[in-house]
Amino acid sequence: MTIPPSPPPTLRLIITGRVQGVGFRPFVYRLAQDLGVCGQVRNTPRGVEIMAQGDPYVLLAFPQRLQAELPEVAEITGLERSWLEDHPPFQDFRIQSSTPGQGHDVLISPDIATCPACQAEIRDLQDPRYMYPFTNCTNCGPRYTITARVPYDRSCTSMACFPMCTRCQEEYHDPGNRRFHAQPNACPVCGPSIWSTAPDGTVLDNGDQALNRAAETLSQGNILAFKGLGGFHLACLAFDPRAVQCLRQRKKRPGKPLALMVPDLDTAADLAHLTPTDRDWLTGGIHPILLAPKRRDAGLPDNLAPDTDSIGLMLPYTPLHLVLFALLQDRLGPDMPPALVMTSGNAGSEPIALGNREALDRLASIADLFLLHNRDILVRCDDSVLRTLPGRVKPLVFRRARGFVPSPIRISLKGPSVLGLGPEQKTTVCLTKGNQAFVSQHIGDLHNLATYAYYQQTLQHLQDILQTSPRALITDLHPDFLSTRFAGEQKKLPVYALQHHVAHILAVSAENACQEPVLGLALDGTGLGQDRTLWGGELLYVHPRTLEYRRLGHFSPMLLPGGEQAVVEPWRTAQSMLFAQGIFAAEGRRWPWLEEYARASEVIGQMLDKKMNCVLTTSCGRLFDAVSALLGLCQRIEYEAQAAVRLENMQTRDEDTAYLCPWEVNQDMSILDTAHLFAQVHADWLCGTAPECISRRFHLGLIQGLADWTLAVSRQTGLKRIALSGGVMQNATLARRLPAMLEKQGLTPLTHRFLPPNDACISLGQAVYGQTLLSRGL
Repeated sequence: MTIPPSPPPTLRLIITGRVQGVGFRPFVYRLAQDLGVCGQVRNTPRGVEIMAQGDPYVLLAFPQRLQAELPEVAEITGLERSWLEDHPPFQDFRIQSSTPGQGHDVLISPDIATCPACQAEIRDLQDPRYMYPFTNCTNCGPRYTITARVPYDRSCTSMACFPMCTRCQEEYHDPGNRRFHAQPNACPVCGPSIWSTAPDGTVLDNGDQALNRAAETLSQGNILAFKGLGGFHLACLAFDPRAVQCLRQRKKRPGKPLALMVPDLDTAADLAHLTPTDRDWLTGGIHPILLAPKRRDAGLPDNLAPDTDSIGLMLPYTPLHLVLFALLQDRLGPDMPPALVMTSGNAGSEPIALGNREALDRLASIADLFLLHNRDILVRCDDSVLRTLPGRVKPLVFRRARGFVPSPIRISLKGPSVLGLGPEQKTTVCLTKGNQAFVSQHIGDLHNLATYAYYQQTLQHLQDILQTSPRALITDLHPDFLSTRFAGEQKKLPVYALQHHVAHILAVSAENACQEPVLGLALDGTGLGQDRTLWGGELLYVHPRTLEYRRLGHFSPMLLPGGEQAVVEPWRTAQSMLFAQGIFAAEGRRWPWLEEYARASEVIGQMLDKKMNCVLTTSCGRLFDAVSALLGLCQRIEYEAQAAVRLENMQTRDEDTAYLCPWEVNQDMSILDTAHLFAQVHADWLCGTAPECISRRFHLGLIQGLADWTLAVSRQTGLKRIALSGGVMQNATLARRLPAMLEKQGLTPLTHRFLPPNDACISLGQAVYGQTLLSRGL
């Protein structure tokens, strides 16, 4: 970029990206002061506009310094430079008011965990914000969950109704203060307030007394519901088995693992084996729930995570969490470690509670005490969940929400805006804007009206906050999904349907910026196939650029007696697979499910014989169910994938364990003989081989078979890129070993980098499909 001849030069920069709500304008101000630059910075619909005057060589260095010294959470995606002629001179450098307008190219910041400086203030007895549960600064605090619209100014957030006091105003306008232009800035004098109520809504205490009552309630083994950052949490003492069991019963969550919050990294390390990468994630700006192996000597109650050797841990990420722990630790004896169960404030499969009245209505039968405040939450957002794996750069994400959303995923194609409406389970939605795909926070399973209402709110909020209207809707093939029905009700936009597993493969391809054809392994529970059967163990050809796709192969078909009931009762699938091998009754060894389901087993035998009420599937998830049931691990599930979780957890970690016999793959490679694999499992079981050994042999055999099958088809097609997706890829053994095995065979595995491999990624695949469809006029 050359310098214009006429001084004083005026440099105009338009910067797009995540540059609002992350302390970017104060950062620009301080940099300008450091360089001796005059001018101004302001938010505009196009992005952050900087006007700078000064020494020409300093101005040339200005953009480089901007990019090199960005605040931690900021991100620049575009930087447009121009020189302005005859601009009036500036006398100093100032932050100007935002310019309103339609449309924008800025990114909204996710919510940021409380920074160390604010934590220190909360713990400092002499500080005005001592124990104040809404402390924040430019470097931390609520962002997405309190933002109604852009630009990110206080008037556009739920802090608009809290005018700053004189001291907060001084901090806000002081360039040397870390609260310089911090939009959620507040203190006990002018900020949100807190109070406690009984389950019937009767106000009990305010302020410090309410916080003390909450800590006392927890210390006595009771259940607290409190308003957090993206919704309500339910909490109880993690080391009190009775409190944990009471929470499970009231919340109707009998077996699914519960996450814990602990006050610091040392406590987390006392409870679980943490790698350096784990520690970085726990203490970083996101503070997700991190899954890690339990320490056997930690003394964790069995009912926290009964089916797995891992535990979900997170550190306090809001001032309110920090205050509660500070008050709680004073009340706990030496035999009670400071750890709290911290789970979403909902019951059953409902969405997380958002407002005070809603929480009192929905959680009164669960909580013994409510801790409420008057800062509105505008966007529901659960905690994110992830796991780090050896040899993998990016973590394995299980749930993408707080701390990640609404960060976009960069996609290869820049095209018209489209809306991916997502699946039925693990629902998210995805709205594209240019070459960015905005995947929503985790919404949940669309099985009830409350979640469906949340789904519709999320759809509207994304469009409002991005100021983008889609030109097409993309939905799943399944006609009975609520997301599909929603699409049918929208009369003004074209609707396109995409097969479930193709969407999986397009999603993982998009995350890896891959536009070349791939072989896709889609391994999950079930998704409606184009032949109207239930797919789930598929080898697909997918071309992201041309949108050509076809099914190249699949697992051995099996019958699900009773359809959906077989998902709830895995033993039905096990008996079905035995029946397919000509085993009609228990021989040599009694089937584990006959103790409880003897009469039902006879009926299932008749159903299979007559093929009555039996659904055909090629599902990988159902194969895991069948093996788990045969080994006596799980006959009826209490939460999704419970049978598979128990099967994975059961396996021995002996590296010398041999895998089960290789598959018999038919000549055209179209069927992976998983029936043969199950037969080997059955043979081991009949011989009395230990379940943990069988589980290990099954996992290793499945991985070897998938790799060999994929290699054979790769040699036929010449395709080397292998895209891996589907909920089964959340199995840590597969997630670690299958990509490594494919690499060993000279193939290039593509795995999810930003989204979960489960159905939460479906909306991205749909959106990419729709955008490509419209862009190329296909």
